[in-house]
Amino acid sequence: MGSGQVTSSEPFDFQGKHVTVAGLGVSGVPAAKVLHGLGARVTVVNDGADERARAQAAELEALGITVRLGDGDSLPEGTELIVTAPGWKPDKPLFTAAGQAGVPVWGDVELAWRLRGPDAAPWLAVTGTNGKTTTVQMLASILKAAGLRTAAVGNIGVSLLDAVLGDETYDVLAVELSSYQLHWAPSLRAHSAAVLNLAPDHLDWHGSMEAYAKDKGRIYEGNRVACVYNVADKATEDLVREADVEEGCRAVGFTLGTPGPSQLGVVEGILVDRAFVENRQKNAQELAEVADVHPPAPHNIANALAAAALARAYGVPAKAVRDGLRAFTPDAHRIAHVAEVDGVAWVDDSKATNTHAAEASLAAYESIVWIAGGLAKGATFDELVAKSAARLRGAVLVGADRALIREALARHAPEVPVVDLDRTDTGAMRAAVEEARRLARPGDTVLLAPACASMDMFVNYNKRGDAFADAVRELGSAEG
Repeated sequence: MGSGQVTSSEPFDFQGKHVTVAGLGVSGVPAAKVLHGLGARVTVVNDGADERARAQAAELEALGITVRLGDGDSLPEGTELIVTAPGWKPDKPLFTAAGQAGVPVWGDVELAWRLRGPDAAPWLAVTGTNGKTTTVQMLASILKAAGLRTAAVGNIGVSLLDAVLGDETYDVLAVELSSYQLHWAPSLRAHSAAVLNLAPDHLDWHGSMEAYAKDKGRIYEGNRVACVYNVADKATEDLVREADVEEGCRAVGFTLGTPGPSQLGVVEGILVDRAFVENRQKNAQELAEVADVHPPAPHNIANALAAAALARAYGVPAKAVRDGLRAFTPDAHRIAHVAEVDGVAWVDDSKATNTHAAEASLAAYESIVWIAGGLAKGATFDELVAKSAARLRGAVLVGADRALIREALARHAPEVPVVDLDRTDTGAMRAAVEEARRLARPGDTVLLAPACASMDMFVNYNKRGDAFADAVRELGSAEG
């Protein structure tokens, strides 16, 4: 963990500056409006020119903002700064041209960071391949329980620009940041930050696992109080070691085991803190019970420990950790118990859209009929199946890339009965539920943890989870 004086980002005068906003959509439209309001001469460029883009362009043009649809690659003449949507890949010709012209590129997070006032609320920041949203929501719940004015913002739905420039005043912000957002946020300096885990994801965007990890690790740059890492995931600790932080900032680990000094962990069903206590060599502070975490699956307890570590870094009392965790309810489609029918539990974890998330979900149950499949996004399934084979009673496979999972099951779990559903119509999920019911026995859990994206069959993972839950409830009502 290197240490060095971190200078705050220089103020930027936007008056009369030629700023190009790359991409319409969730972040581009508000960024263009904010920059225009600050007196910048804004040009928005966008690859597509579909109906939604044309409607957004018309809205901006009415304000006097120039919009170029169908041309996201060339650098508008005179550009002095680019503010990009997070999803735009770093290898786009626009950014190559910007690099050659010496034009800086910021994301919406960088813009929000630069526009903070002198008395702005500090940021407690969270990234990781999986668990970010839940951890940030837990963190916000804990901070609220401590009586602090806070909000869960960032990659979570509430725009950071709105949080920074709105009328509401905050004591502290719980900020979810994606690897894309971090890539384009060079001067961000959080009060404290956590990297929950690292597994291959979005490699088509970053180009390599090393580049992906490096972007995640940016979250630790300039931290003041704590860099929170996952003891079970050495790559996260390595990122802390490489980070350049402020003098006195500490590395704080979280573990599902007994914590050492400067760690949070679990002892006999109790979440305990050995990092933010007097004499941490000998003392530990009880924070909450495992039963206070909903649901108490292992990966969710890890999320709770990470949230607690960030809250404690900010000085929150132990009681607020317990009260905040008790008050928290997870979003839909994250290991959500749907129903119990004939002694079989049905669980919706449609949010498990990659192998790392599915592995965590499968680890939470002893005897599983697994519903999986969808768009693999380049993933392989051998490691996931090998680790989970002993827990599988059966598998029902759906979606475009189900053959990849079927082949991994044949290699690593040949005894497990597999149903391969070759259909993608609206009734496919109902058929999957029927097949899972046939395979399940009392005491089993039927788990929708697809390990794949949903867009081959559904608009998003929410719709996939809804289809599963609806089919399960029909089972239950048929029983009644």
